[in-house]
Amino acid sequence: MNDTYFFSRKSINIDITHRCPLECKRCQRYLSFTRYGLKVPGEDISLKNFEKILNHFEHINFCGQVSDPVHHPKFVEILKRTFDTKRTVSVHHASAAKPLDWYPKAFKANPNAHWWFGLDGLPEDSCKYRTNQDGWKLFKIMKNSLNYLKRTPTWQYIVFSYNEHSIESAKKLADSIGVNFLLLNSSRWIGKNDPLKPSKEHSLNLYD
Repeated sequence: MNDTYFFSRKSINIDITHRCPLECKRCQRYLSFTRYGLKVPGEDISLKNFEKILNHFEHINFCGQVSDPVHHPKFVEILKRTFDTKRTVSVHHASAAKPLDWYPKAFKANPNAHWWFGLDGLPEDSCKYRTNQDGWKLFKIMKNSLNYLKRTPTWQYIVFSYNEHSIESAKKLADSIGVNFLLLNSSRWIGKNDPLKPSKEHSLNLYD
């Protein structure tokens, strides 16, 4: 099992809902809508319409641009359908707002899914970017996922000014529980003086 389908013509990235409780300060959801008090457009994809996705694509990437996929009311059923139809799946998750007892149901629905957990910094610091996130809760969810998933989950760490000094500590923490660690350098900066922008070493910056 690998991510080769992600780069194939039979792969799709999809926002299946409009829901997310986070207010990440460089997310399209925040920059385009919620900071202006606007309602985030969109709706929950129906199971009927999701079946159309299954009919045409072999790999499905649940990486919301304005949402977190776990907040689709029927996400467990959706994962089960991807498992039954032998689709490869990636799930990008950061909110940690669902009850802890919900997650085993999701992991069991498709144990072959590759889960990516968005923790930008050590667990106690990630909320400095991902407003409303409980970092230690998400860390616990990520750790517990190892009991259910056949594929090792990935800790996804976007580098910001507040967390670039914690990278090595986070890597050691990831190693201690046996998850993958992926460092991401961003280019989503608001001007050259963006307070979230890290040093040039960790920034894809059009302003430098």
